[in-house]
Amino acid sequence: MSSRPTILFDVMGTLVKDPFPSVFTRFFDCSLEELFARKSPTAWLRFEFGEIDEATFFDQFFRDEAPVDGPKLRERVFAAYEWIEGMPQLLKDLKAGGTDLHAFSNYPDWYLAIERKLGISEYLPWTSVSCNTALRKPDPAAYQETARLAGVQPQDCLLIDDSEPNIHAARGLGMAAVKFSGAADLRHELGSRGLL
Repeated sequence: MSSRPTILFDVMGTLVKDPFPSVFTRFFDCSLEELFARKSPTAWLRFEFGEIDEATFFDQFFRDEAPVDGPKLRERVFAAYEWIEGMPQLLKDLKAGGTDLHAFSNYPDWYLAIERKLGISEYLPWTSVSCNTALRKPDPAAYQETARLAGVQPQDCLLIDDSEPNIHAARGLGMAAVKFSGAADLRHELGSRGLL
C-alpha cells in the first residue's frame, strides 16, 4: 500500500450516529428483540440494494405487513441524523493533508437526507452507496467496485468501518482496514500511519 492510501469511510456508525436502535424502538414502543422478531428479515436489505422503493419498504416492514406510518417514521429518522463527535474536524484535517477520501456505505436512498442535513460531500464524495451500486459490504465485489469507482486498486485503500465482518472482508482482499471505535482513537491510529 502507498504511504498515503485512499481512505474509504463507512458512514452509518462511523461518520453519522445510527438512528435505528433508538428511533425505531421508540416509534414502535418495543425492545430491539421484539422489533427484530416482528420485522421482515429482507425488506431493509432490499431497500438498501435499491430493489424496492420507500413505500414498498414500509408496506413490507413487518412480517405480517402490519401498517406503518411511513412518513412519520421517516421524519423521525431524518431528524436524528447527526455527526459522530469529532468526525467533521478529522475529515477536514485529512482532506487538508491531501488524503483522497470516499464514502462507502450500505444504505438506501435516505443517504440523500443525510447529505442535505450534514453536508458530508463537503469532505468526501458519496462514491459508493449500495442503493446505487446494488452491492453491499461484506460482499467482495462491493470492495472491488468501490476501489474501481475511486480510481485505485483495493490494496491502495484503507477502510474505516465499525463492523467486524466488513473489516475482515476488506483484509481478505488485501485492503488495509481499521475498526472504528471513536474519533479520538481513529485520529491516533491515522496519526501513527503518518496520515495526520
